[in-house]
Amino acid sequence: MGACMALCSLASCASCLCGSAPCLLCGCCPSSNNSTVTRLVFSIFLLLGTFVSVIMILPGMEAQLRKIPGFCRGGSGIPGVENQFDCDVIVGYKSVYRMCFAMTCFFFLFFIIMIRVRSSKDPRAAIQNGFWFFKFLILVGITVGAFFIPDGTFHTVWYYFGVVGSFLFILIQLILLIDFAHSWNKSWVGRAENNDNKCWYAGLLAFTVLYYALAFTAVVLCYIYYTLPNDCTEHKVFISLNLIFCIIISIVSILPKVQEAQPHSGLLQASLISLYTMYITWSAMTNNPNRKCNPSLLSLVSNISSPTTPEDNTPGHLQWWDAQSIVGLVIFLFCTLYASIRSSSNTQVNKLLQTEEGGGESPVGQLGEDGIRRAVDNEEDAVTYNYSAFHFHLCLASLYIMMTLTNWYQPDTTTKAMQSTMPAVWVKVCSSWLGLSLYLWTLIAPLIFPDRDFN
Repeated sequence: MGACMALCSLASCASCLCGSAPCLLCGCCPSSNNSTVTRLVFSIFLLLGTFVSVIMILPGMEAQLRKIPGFCRGGSGIPGVENQFDCDVIVGYKSVYRMCFAMTCFFFLFFIIMIRVRSSKDPRAAIQNGFWFFKFLILVGITVGAFFIPDGTFHTVWYYFGVVGSFLFILIQLILLIDFAHSWNKSWVGRAENNDNKCWYAGLLAFTVLYYALAFTAVVLCYIYYTLPNDCTEHKVFISLNLIFCIIISIVSILPKVQEAQPHSGLLQASLISLYTMYITWSAMTNNPNRKCNPSLLSLVSNISSPTTPEDNTPGHLQWWDAQSIVGLVIFLFCTLYASIRSSSNTQVNKLLQTEEGGGESPVGQLGEDGIRRAVDNEEDAVTYNYSAFHFHLCLASLYIMMTLTNWYQPDTTTKAMQSTMPAVWVKVCSSWLGLSLYLWTLIAPLIFPDRDFN
């Protein structure tokens, strides 16, 4: 871990000695806005922590550390030197919990500091957009301190923090997905109407059919592989209810009254939400502790009946990486970067996660005295995004990383095992229901409140 952090520190020093975001990464994004670069760098901090967590949790890492003479307790020793480090904490799920604890504390600290920052003229805006080297030192310091926290009930308590935070993060993912779907449909329909080009309509139709086909395929596969004739009642209920809900939102999205109130509403949004809902449903079922209802992906591909093998029924058995974790991380990265560098001129994003209050915009960077083009401070009049909301989003993302990398297993510090739990299942299922309800609300709200502007 120390080597990884040292390398990252050297890399950070090379690019972060500049005082503020306008001079940071100036060679990579010379025409970027100050606000965009800042969000990008904070996202890099989050991805850096994720990378370190992945390294720590790699299989065999603890065995390699124990080979270092005089390093791990119980490992190879040096005569006259007492091994000091507990490698059970440095690697494995404990290290992920502590690394993500440090990232959560780091972003929560900035969430508190940046409350009600209105423009870059606020002294706190300089902290947001500058002092990157010192920010990195703060993150490293919190991380080192986290590894000295005694075991006790830390992992169990932090597990429940992770469950709640991940629930909120999944809900934010759904909000961003709804916004993305509406923006996508509006953009392509507008291009088709303005350019009189029917190819855009054909593209919308193709993606809509594709998403519905994938969603329907997911429903069929979930019924086949994650339910049994006389068992897995919860899975049958989850799949059936979400299928019914997806049909309902699809019908509502094309009702004449809804189309009249929202001309850009259509099946593209409903198909994308349906597909993501079925993904969340599958992801929830993969956390079911009942191995008969939760076969591993390897057993499905190789046609091996692994759910009944003694190894999978062992309470301490843990599969570090599976398809659900990988797909979840990919979607997480997409949503995090989408929230971080999404143009602040998008009105839907501003209403859901950000606030645009007339901050200045400039298409090109400013040319400095040294001849290097700098990023523009486009927030002198007003911020283009809510600083606190942005850090709160990254705070929740850190908790989601923790739960994803540990496959939502509940740690048991006594037996040093982790077991799947039903709370993780219900968290994901309930978040999918809330997401569907939210999308349904975006369709019917203009009908209930016709005097309000929902554009």
